[in-house]
Amino acid sequence: MSTVSDALDVLRSVVEEHGLDYDEPQPGHLVVVLPGEKKQRTTCSLVVGEHALTVQAFVARHVDENAEAVYRWLLERNLRTYAVAFSVDHLGDIYLTGRLPLVAVTPDEVDRILGSVLEYADGSFNTILEMGFASSIRREWAWRTSRGESTANLDAFQHLQGPE
Repeated sequence: MSTVSDALDVLRSVVEEHGLDYDEPQPGHLVVVLPGEKKQRTTCSLVVGEHALTVQAFVARHVDENAEAVYRWLLERNLRTYAVAFSVDHLGDIYLTGRLPLVAVTPDEVDRILGSVLEYADGSFNTILEMGFASSIRREWAWRTSRGESTANLDAFQHLQGPE
């Protein structure tokens, strides 16, 4: 049977092996930064309890519009996720959350879970932004364009501007 200290040793080992930035703000709690492409970074909290490892990663703040469509899309995505699922807190902020027994905390499993968190957070990020913040993106694009500022980090949403 795996203990809390065994699970922590595995977590530290995997995170260090992959060269990921992390912090241990308190005993049994690692905060890992996963670098992404669409979402520049995903902060993942790993809390080792007496019997289980809890995983939580912030994905996006509450959406400004189309909340029902966004949340439905996330629930449909949950049908295809591994070890973690999309969830929404009382503010409507979007997270990935999961829990697994300490006996399942092995190097391979931790690698798969961190990979899942990164894939789901990074892979869904632009879709969440497009569905839930399209009006804000259009306003930001117009504001930057009117001031002659770069729209480079909005390029993924150029299609929202319509024909020019």
